[in-house]
Amino acid sequence: MDYEVFLLGRVREEYLRTGDNDAAVIEGLGSTARVITSAALIMICVFTAFALGSNVVVKMLGIGMATAILVDATLVRVVVVPASMRLLGIRNWWLPGWLDRILPRVDVEPDVTSPEPTARRPIVDRVLVD
Repeated sequence: MDYEVFLLGRVREEYLRTGDNDAAVIEGLGSTARVITSAALIMICVFTAFALGSNVVVKMLGIGMATAILVDATLVRVVVVPASMRLLGIRNWWLPGWLDRILPRVDVEPDVTSPEPTARRPIVDRVLVD
């Protein structure tokens, strides 16, 4: 889950800054790929170390978890998610109006260029509504 938070958080920051989905996906993946890979490698090493024990169940569990993290971090987080975001384009950022009205706007870093920090920015300007 944290891999996804790193990746999507950075992609969203870049999208809000530029408004360009393709550039946001490229920049987001480029700036978080090393963090995702490093975190996955650490977890793979930890779970692979379980294979050194004497308990067969723990060995199988460790190898299974290491394999799952390898597939998840490399295939899903670094290939499938960015590719699907690139293909979906502006539809990545669609949010139903009723949900947008009830969700709070939380920014870790306030927008310095905005006159008031709580100003609501439209995510998509009715591009998907005909």
